[in-house]
Amino acid sequence: MMTLGSALRSSSSGLHAERMRLDVVSANIANANSVSTPGKEAYRRKIVVLEPTDEGPRIERIVDDPSDLRAVTEPDNPLADAEGKVYYSNVNPVLEMVNMMSATRAYEANVAAFNSTKGMMMAALNIGKV
Repeated sequence: MMTLGSALRSSSSGLHAERMRLDVVSANIANANSVSTPGKEAYRRKIVVLEPTDEGPRIERIVDDPSDLRAVTEPDNPLADAEGKVYYSNVNPVLEMVNMMSATRAYEANVAAFNSTKGMMMAALNIGKV
């Protein structure tokens, strides 16, 4: 059986997880146009891996998206390889915007659950008061 305290902990854990998702999405968007340079690969999209627990989601790790970098033919670009290709980040800004909206809605839902539980706890404390 879930107590009010464990409900608060679950909501708090959800808030932490969704904030981390938002942080990672922000970093992905900020690095969406990064380019590979000699000796350094372009930014790879990061993905937050969550682990379900009885106390709410837990951030297991943050991993690099293994999908291919975006190759663009730009033979005049000084960063182009021998084939005239420049390699850009594998971040898809449209996908990141969808992820941002999803994380924002989940964050808001966790805030609502937290506030509702807090209200129930406050009401329980007022039982019997004159």
